[in-house]
Amino acid sequence: METSPDPLPPQPPPPAQARSSFGQVAELLDMIKFEHTVFALPFALLGGLATYRGTPPLEKVLLILLAMVGARTAAMTFNRLADEDLDAENPRTASRALPAGRVTRAGAYALLGTAIIVLCLAAGRLGPLPWKLVPVALLITLGYSFCKRFTAFAHVVLGLSLAGAPLGAWIAVNGSVDEPVVYLALGVLTWTAGFDIIYALQDLDFDRGRGLHSVPSRLGPGRSLALSRLLHLVAMASWAVFNVQMEAHVLPWLGWCIVGGILLREQWVVRGARLDRIDHAFFTLNSLVGLIFFTGYAAEWFIGRAMP
Repeated sequence: METSPDPLPPQPPPPAQARSSFGQVAELLDMIKFEHTVFALPFALLGGLATYRGTPPLEKVLLILLAMVGARTAAMTFNRLADEDLDAENPRTASRALPAGRVTRAGAYALLGTAIIVLCLAAGRLGPLPWKLVPVALLITLGYSFCKRFTAFAHVVLGLSLAGAPLGAWIAVNGSVDEPVVYLALGVLTWTAGFDIIYALQDLDFDRGRGLHSVPSRLGPGRSLALSRLLHLVAMASWAVFNVQMEAHVLPWLGWCIVGGILLREQWVVRGARLDRIDHAFFTLNSLVGLIFFTGYAAEWFIGRAMP
């Protein structure tokens, strides 16, 4: 008579829970495209350090970075939560972490709460005015997620959200809003709105079918690209005024020229509403804009410090 084999002894729990926790964090960071923080981060640094005379305190620099990252993380997480139903229906976004089930809503809400706490703590340490402006910052950055349901100005609201990075950093350092930072922030606003219009071309048909509002769904590809170009011209003009008011020398102007070339390249690769290189136009090129503009000022600052 055959006997059944002995059952396998209980196996110790594999480190799957730890791996899944790490995997959940990785999925959350991917969900909010954490690497896109590079769009606004250099402008936050520039807004905070542009008027400093001497070496800026490391604590203030770190607090500015924490506040910016907290605000941006909260905005993107809330956007993914608010758009989960739309993302699930859109073939382009159906594979995102929330609609695909790779991230739980509880995990997303935990990230949202953590990001808001980080923003509040950093703003509180930066001073009374940054602390008072936290509700305004949250209203703009979180409110953006609902804008496309009723207005095509959603691109402008997104631009305003990113423009808050240099504006908030400047306020944290100077305790006031001064004319140069208005032009720096206006440049960020119009640059962001311009590239977001390009990005929205991908969802033109979906937005029209669902009654969502965007510049491409209202104006069509040709006029949308024309408006995007105009916005980028306004951005370059605004940053030129910022350079003049900051009495910039050679290196910041060199950075400004390179940024102009990058934006020309961006508009060139999407000419005729070509979407095959949208990732190149949206992320690769735009990720360089703030880095290069900030690097021009940082290099001039270091050279000025080194000179007798």
